[in-house]
Amino acid sequence: CTMSGGPFLLTFQLASELRVYRCSKNLYCTMSGGSDVLKLSESDVSKMLAAGVHIGSKNCDFQMGQYVFKKKVDGTNILNLKHTWEKLLLAARVIVAIENPTDVAVITGKSFAQRAVLKFAHFTGSTAVAGRFTPGAFTNQIQKAFKEPRLLVVSDPRVDHQAVTESSYVGVPTIAFCNADTSLRHIDIAIPCNNKSVHSVGLMWWMLAREVLRMRGTIGHETPWEHTVMPDLFFYRDPEEVEREEQQAREAAKNASAVVTTATAATDDWGVSAVEPTPAAAAAGAVTAAPAVPAVDDWSAAPAAGGDWGATQGTTDWAAES
Repeated sequence: CTMSGGPFLLTFQLASELRVYRCSKNLYCTMSGGSDVLKLSESDVSKMLAAGVHIGSKNCDFQMGQYVFKKKVDGTNILNLKHTWEKLLLAARVIVAIENPTDVAVITGKSFAQRAVLKFAHFTGSTAVAGRFTPGAFTNQIQKAFKEPRLLVVSDPRVDHQAVTESSYVGVPTIAFCNADTSLRHIDIAIPCNNKSVHSVGLMWWMLAREVLRMRGTIGHETPWEHTVMPDLFFYRDPEEVEREEQQAREAAKNASAVVTTATAATDDWGVSAVEPTPAAAAAGAVTAAPAVPAVDDWSAAPAAGGDWGATQGTTDWAAES
């Protein structure tokens, strides 16, 4: 070993490994251990567990194995939420480092992640591409949809593989929400989480937007952001379910108005007596209220002298006069 330079090589290897270990340890500490406001809180852990962020797929990629905490009896991989939080902070720091927020492109091809992407772009000022990604949007300068982003954020590298591939062609760094079975090819920062659940995807985009705004100084760490913007705003809602809820609301309002109308009709009117008079009382009142009528002479009697124009005159025989 001495003649072949083994001790020197071994010492160099040990020193390099120790240096790498120290760097990784310091890097780990500076993500969330450097300040108390960056530490993972119990409320955030509760939200992640409720949304199922820690539930991964049964298959596991060899590069994602470092983020797996354990495997359940049924084969489901459980992701380590501590690594999820550290990578989330790292991704937020990278996004904040971009001077122009519009140079950050957030892309998703999943239908249940489009609402979250649009809300993230609204609150952070980034450029959203929700829906189908046009091939050549990063490489073909002729087409109208051509973009030159400085950073790319995708919700699923498997669904958004076209955007990830083109970003590797033009040298754009990529941040992605990755499940246990996701390949990390062309991915620079992988955020381990459950990207196949509606609530998990919405919560992760909400938390990423919150950390970006906190690091920019837009919102403070003392006031919880959920008091202003609820995580439900980032959750996908089925159009049929929304239409069903609106129809139920309309029916409820219609029934309520019908009940109010019935109650109003049953209420007594101000100008009408509450007690209806009986027919006998009504007849008696009519007789009592009638004015006195003077005595009427007998129409069959002879008219007075002096004559009324309507008095009876002598009958003339017209035939005799002729």
